[in-house]
Parts: sequence; C-alpha cells; structure tokens
Amino acid sequence: MPPVNRSLLNRLDESWKECTGKGVSVAIIDSGIDTTHPDLEGKVRSSYEASKEGPRVVFNETDSGDSAGHGTACAGIVAGIAPDAEIHSIKVLGSAGIGDGDSFLAGLEFAVKLECKIINLSLGTTKPHYSAPLRDLLDRAYLAGSIVVSAANNLPQPSFPSVFSSSLISVSKHAETDPYKFGFRFGEVIEMTAPGVNVKTAWPGGSHKTITGNSFACPHISAVLSQLLERYPDLTPFEAKSALFAISNSSRSG
Repeated sequence: MPPVNRSLLNRLDESWKECTGKGVSVAIIDSGIDTTHPDLEGKVRSSYEASKEGPRVVFNETDSGDSAGHGTACAGIVAGIAPDAEIHSIKVLGSAGIGDGDSFLAGLEFAVKLECKIINLSLGTTKPHYSAPLRDLLDRAYLAGSIVVSAANNLPQPSFPSVFSSSLISVSKHAETDPYKFGFRFGEVIEMTAPGVNVKTAWPGGSHKTITGNSFACPHISAVLSQLLERYPDLTPFEAKSALFAISNSSRSG
C-alpha cells in the first residue's frame, strides 16, 4: 500500500456517507444487466454487448438483458448503496456466465474509452497469456483516471487482473454485512475485504437472490467509491485507494 496522502486525509469527513453516487459513472463488465428490474429501473444509463467481427471485438448497444444473473446481482449491490450512480453495462459473458479472454480485454478497453470513472470487474482469468495485455490495459486505465476494482478468484489460484494491485483495487469477501465495514489485508496481494457472504441482491426477472462470493464483495467497494467521488470528484486512483485505506484504518481503530 502506498503512503497515505495527508492533505487528502485532512479533507476527509463523514459527509461522503450521505452521498448517493450522483454523477459518478460505474462500468460493470459482466453478463449484462436486467434493466427492467425494479431495483435498477432508470439506473442503467447504457448497455453494450460484445460481438466478434472477424478478429475484432466490437460493442453495440443492446437490450439483451442478463440470462446468467451475475451482472444484475453486481448492479443491484451498487444501486443499493449508491442509488444515483450512473451504471453502464458492458456485456462480455454469456448465459452460463462464461466468456472469452479477448472479449474481456476489449470490454476493459471499451470502458476506458467511455471514460467511466469506476470499472467493476467481478470476473477474471487464470490464463497467463492474458497477463501482459491486462497489465498494459490497467496501466492505461490508471493514467486515464479510471479506478478499476477487481474481485479475487474464489478458488485458491491467482487470477488476472486481481493480482495487479499496484494499478487497481483488489477485493475478496468477508462476512460483515455493513457495507462500510471494509478492510485492508496488509502485506497481501488481494488488499481489500468487503461484504460478500449471504448478500441479498437483485436477480433477473424482478426477483432477489442471496449469494456468496468475491464477485459480490467487489461492487460493494465500487459503490463506496461512487459515494466518495461524488463528495470528492477530483480523487485520482491513487488518492481513492488512499482514502479507502484511511477509512478502513479509522474504522478499525475506532
């Protein structure tokens, strides 16, 4: 973890918790989103889906929704904490919640081109040949001012890009239910923990589901960042991580 920006800490106060994420764009790169769900109506500003045109991956606007449920669940968590965040759906996974690495890479690049302030990655790959291009894309996102939040693998095997914690915020689950009870794991590759056990959230078809996984800890952090960025819109990715560190440290000492 880099040294905390002291001038930033002097500006931090509890007022950000009253924010709703208004004006903050959050890309959810996943299986799509059921935009008709009552919890999400009017909250998803755009929906795009990956398709192949020869060797290229392109993104077109879509209303295909979400037949896997994973993306809708992540969006429901963001909307539940930051109801005015501007959600953008970038669909790269199919009905079984499975996709290919090329679409994943293209989705991340597309989110950066959309200038989304926060990019939620509740997915990853264990294939090492995607490591270098993912690292390059993450560096580009960082320099562009996009804050990438990535879920750790649920299995005891490193996955990309969550292991690249220098240019993103990596997250695994813990059993706390309060969204503001997140923490840092000092010295670990996966730095942050957030609620991800028995989380009740939106599910396609207007229903709800209680689910567990690192994937669902990730949007908790994306939502909290939405609140912080509404209150402090000039935060850089470095400062955003420093702020989360300071807040978690303050909560633990209190």
